[in-house]
Amino acid sequence: MNYLWAFVVGGALCVAGQLLIDYTSLSPARILTGYVVAGVVLSAAGVYKPLADFAGAGASVPLLGFGHLLAQGVRQAVDACGLPGIFTGGLTAASGGIAASLLFALGAALVSKSRDQN
Repeated sequence: MNYLWAFVVGGALCVAGQLLIDYTSLSPARILTGYVVAGVVLSAAGVYKPLADFAGAGASVPLLGFGHLLAQGVRQAVDACGLPGIFTGGLTAASGGIAASLLFALGAALVSKSRDQN
C-alpha cells in the first residue's frame, strides 16, 4: 500500500506541475523554483511533514521535498547554533544530495561524448 500512495501523491504533484506548464505562461524554471519555495512554506506551516510521512518517497523525492529538506535543515541548525544556522542549515541538510548529483553528472560527462546541439 505504501508504494501505491507514493505513486499517487508523487504523480499528483507531477500532474500539477504539468498543468502549470500547459495552461499558464510560467516558464519551467519558475515553476520549479515555485515548487521548492512551496515546499519550504508548507514545511514551515507544518503541513508537509504529515504528507511526507504518509506518502514517503512520493512526497520527499519531488522538488517540494527538496524545499522541505531545506526548511528542516534550517530549523535544526537554528535550534543547535542560533541565528547563524539560518545561513548554514539548508546547505548542511542538502549537501549529500547536491554532492551526489554533481558526482553523477561528472561521471555521465566523462562516459558520454558531447556533441553539438545544432
